[in-house]
Amino acid sequence: MGQGLWRVARNQQLQQQGYSGPAYLTREHGRRVAANSVSNTSHRKQAQGGIDIYHLLKTRKSKEQEGFINLEMLPPELSFTILSYLNATDLCLASCVWQDLANDELLWQGLCKSTWGHCSIYNKNPPLGFSFRKLYMQLDEGSLTFNANPDEGVNYFMSKGILDDSPKEIAKFIFCTRTLNWKKLRIYLDERRDVLDDLVTLHNFRNQFLPNALREFFRHIHAPEERGEYLETLITKFSHRFCACNPDLMRELGLSPDAVYVLCYSLILLSIDLTSPHVKNKMSKREFIRNTRRAAQNISEDFVGHLYDNIYLIGHVAA
Repeated sequence: MGQGLWRVARNQQLQQQGYSGPAYLTREHGRRVAANSVSNTSHRKQAQGGIDIYHLLKTRKSKEQEGFINLEMLPPELSFTILSYLNATDLCLASCVWQDLANDELLWQGLCKSTWGHCSIYNKNPPLGFSFRKLYMQLDEGSLTFNANPDEGVNYFMSKGILDDSPKEIAKFIFCTRTLNWKKLRIYLDERRDVLDDLVTLHNFRNQFLPNALREFFRHIHAPEERGEYLETLITKFSHRFCACNPDLMRELGLSPDAVYVLCYSLILLSIDLTSPHVKNKMSKREFIRNTRRAAQNISEDFVGHLYDNIYLIGHVAA
């Protein structure tokens, strides 16, 4: 009873001081609105002399509601630069929205030449109705055919006028293409030694250290998994090409193609010895120098030691 009377008296006191419910809430709401207004005004004043943050956020929000920027509203150079970062699949999808921009010949020409660096058709006058978009589809189809059957793939390229029936043209195409399956390519080159000869001559090993040059060679022409006649042919061709690219170095070191051949075999065996987990007792540097100088007596000990260090630090020459 006493508590109820106290509440009544307290409510009467608050009403007399102006703290009645509705009136109090109205004044409190007014103060909050005024405070927010002052805060927004201060933020806008802080942004004076630069970008108005309030309007910037408002504009950004409206742009987000509109969706993606229309590339047709941008300068053509900027639109083409943006589209040039797309691959063929994304560019085809973009053509559904921006047909004129995404079907531009320069974009598809860039895609063709970035994937297939050399084709005979690049250096010819384009036939009537030629388009790089169509050429891209044909090159992609031909590459898939090559990866299933190399002979059929090459015949497809020739039938479409993409490649000339020349070992040198085929070698250039292989050298500048990274979409061909290396296992199928190895089979093809083993059968087409004329193409292999021209492919080897495309390599430039000038001023390269022997193990590094051998790694580059085997990145383009993969070594067989087992020793045999084909591996011997590859090393022989590499040795002659390496000597032809570095005549001064060969005279200085007193090396011949036969000596380079011996060194290449030694590097391959050393690579297997140092990288194979099945070999427990690894060949030491002293053992490698002794064994190599037995096979090629005119080679300096320091040079053979540098060969060992390269394999030990960098790894396999034919990985």
